[in-house]
Amino acid sequence: MAKVAFLGLGVMGYPMAGHLKAKGGHELTVYNRTAAKAEKWVTQHGGKSAPTPKAAAEGQDFVMCCVGNDNDLREVTLGANGAFAGMAKGAVFVDHTTASAEIARELFAEGKKRGFDCIDAPVSGGQAGAENGVLTVMCGGEAGPYARAEPVIAAYARMCKLLGAPGAGQLTKMVNQICIAGLVQGLAEGVHFAKKAGLDLELVMSVISKGAAQSWQMENRWKTMNEGKFDFGFAVDWMRKDMSICLGEARKNGANLPVTALVDQFYAEVQKMGGKRWDTSSLLARLER
Repeated sequence: MAKVAFLGLGVMGYPMAGHLKAKGGHELTVYNRTAAKAEKWVTQHGGKSAPTPKAAAEGQDFVMCCVGNDNDLREVTLGANGAFAGMAKGAVFVDHTTASAEIARELFAEGKKRGFDCIDAPVSGGQAGAENGVLTVMCGGEAGPYARAEPVIAAYARMCKLLGAPGAGQLTKMVNQICIAGLVQGLAEGVHFAKKAGLDLELVMSVISKGAAQSWQMENRWKTMNEGKFDFGFAVDWMRKDMSICLGEARKNGANLPVTALVDQFYAEVQKMGGKRWDTSSLLARLER
């Protein structure tokens, strides 16, 4: 059992913190920008809440974080009453935010100055993965601190791996999102084409899902896409945030991402259709306007 703080109780962080308490058996202190959400979590799971990230981080072995973007992350770590001001020497900061590789390296360097370690550890698996404790966690950092953090992360992870130096976790999450973007657009076009061609979509999917076209997205989303239901997970707004991070990094490293850039614009069109909070499979709605 470890003493753990969890910062950020959104759709991902709320169940992740729950698994740390129930499955991991850890001593939990939670912080959320909206204090009522933290109090609700404590009522449901036990543990305690703190009024600031600094207060939550004081005396903890691990500080886990899952917030919205680089700016949110900087605020809860380095801002007034940020967690880094409260963390003890020898502690480990584990950041599950999908953010830039740049801020991951910045926080790692700042942590070193203050005598503690940082792991960038973005996750994949969406809200369902967080609720079921089966997330994939992509980590960047040093081997020693990672080895200490891995058993704690295991409370909500199906797969957790150290992929390289600080920032490598965030870069791997970018690869993940790049792959998903093109795949979902391909699935949307396939479903759209099959319907226009007058095919029995259920029969089509029952066959092609057993071949080379098979994917998690196909297995889990074609039915809801066909029904025009797009409230099953990762929101378009968040995907566009991630695409922006990917394209920004590509401009720095020289990677050529034409399909990612195109799909990003397709998601912009979905946003204009009112689909900001629709899930990523809503690319089909754009084709069927």
